[in-house]
Amino acid sequence: MGHVITGDETWVYQYDPEIKQKSAQWKTANSPRPKKIPSVQIKSQNNVADFFYFRGIVHYEFVPTGQTVNQVYYLEVLGRLHEKVRRK
Repeated sequence: MGHVITGDETWVYQYDPEIKQKSAQWKTANSPRPKKIPSVQIKSQNNVADFFYFRGIVHYEFVPTGQTVNQVYYLEVLGRLHEKVRRK
């Protein structure tokens, strides 16, 4: 079982958290309350193909934006995975 490698595909999100200092502003006691801005905004999202075995991740690749994930793409990824594993 130590030689079994499995794969998965997942979405990874990059967040841009707003810090308190950035949203702080001066106001008078009579001025209206400022609109609450969401504290976390998604900056970008990427699809990741990753491969691992019982000791951890063996190989991962970010799927290029606009790339269709199909059998042709996976055969290319598996080829790169095979080369990487063979070198070790």
